Amino acid sequence: MIIDERLSVYIDSLDRGNTAFLDNLEKEALEMGIPIIRKSMQSLLKFLLALTKPEKILEVGTAIGFSALLMSRYAPEDCHITTIENYEKRIPIARENFRRAGREDRITLLEGDAADVLRELTDSYDMIFMDAAKGQYLHFLPEVLRLMTPGGLLVSDNVLQDGDVAQSRFAVERRDRTIHARMREYLYLLKHHPELETVVLPVGDGVTLSTKLPQAGSPCVRKG
Repeated sequence: MIIDERLSVYIDSLDRGNTAFLDNLEKEALEMGIPIIRKSMQSLLKFLLALTKPEKILEVGTAIGFSALLMSRYAPEDCHITTIENYEKRIPIARENFRRAGREDRITLLEGDAADVLRELTDSYDMIFMDAAKGQYLHFLPEVLRLMTPGGLLVSDNVLQDGDVAQSRFAVERRDRTIHARMREYLYLLKHHPELETVVLPVGDGVTLSTKLPQAGSPCVRKG
């Protein structure tokens, strides 16, 4: 917990909830011990979807499909989501959840290692949601940048590691030092990358919002 727990509980209590299907799916996931995005992250995503109105979303890390279904529900009706998952045991669960929700036509699930799948993609995306293996964010970034539209949004979840990312590497468990170092490098790169403007927010377990800057001399295109 990176913010006061009482404050976090209070803020979450203000949330008006999701659809009955999503609420039930969230309950099922928590009962099975499957990690899904936190309430605060759900609220942030819904706000960003309402604000940016993306037409195409790429998600790196499907799990059982909760976040893809949430984005599909709160994005514009014509928005299509492509999501990537490598964990074989969760892929059929996600596909079944998409079927149960009646969202198979709006969500495409690609199976395989994200590093390989990202290299094969040729489309461009208005919004990319990064919620996979935290130690791999740094390695995914070059391909993610290639796939982002100018003015597009990159949302990276769980970047503060319960606050450990602010600690010295010597204060972190030895087994966690590699991911600690990679996440610090990822955050530094996001904040200093010439193609990005990034803010780091203490929401949930930490999230970054990065927008891809238009190339110099390119016209500013505004939707709507």
